[in-house]
Amino acid sequence: MSPIERNAKDFWTGVIYIVIGGAAIFLGRDYGMGTAMKMGPAYFPVILSSLLILIGAISVIRSFLKPGTPVGTVAWKGLALVIASTVLFGFIVRGAGMAIALPLMVILSACASTRFRWQYALALAAGVTVFCILIFQVGLGVPLPILGSWFGD
Repeated sequence: MSPIERNAKDFWTGVIYIVIGGAAIFLGRDYGMGTAMKMGPAYFPVILSSLLILIGAISVIRSFLKPGTPVGTVAWKGLALVIASTVLFGFIVRGAGMAIALPLMVILSACASTRFRWQYALALAAGVTVFCILIFQVGLGVPLPILGSWFGD
């Protein structure tokens, strides 16, 4: 029995992590790395990508050692909703602002779950929105508007 048949979930998860980590390092190769004391724009993404590759490698190795369950069917609806919510966020965050774009993204991506419940999705959207505004806007000073130009800001 091949390792892919033996533990396909770990194998393909590891492959996906390695590919995404490798792609991120490849895309950021032209940015300056800097040092730990004076980080360049590539420093943090390269560190995170390297960790992602390491986790992927551990997962692939684990697939050879431990038996697992086969990969089930792909949840196309869920995949499409998560991708659509991320793309929608990217398109509207500047115009609508974080207070509108974040809850829309959270609620739309929550619809991907088979256990979707409106009350939980709304509570999660409110919590994530407040948390992100406090962290990114107030704490880090990221120049994304709370309410965007579509609302007169």
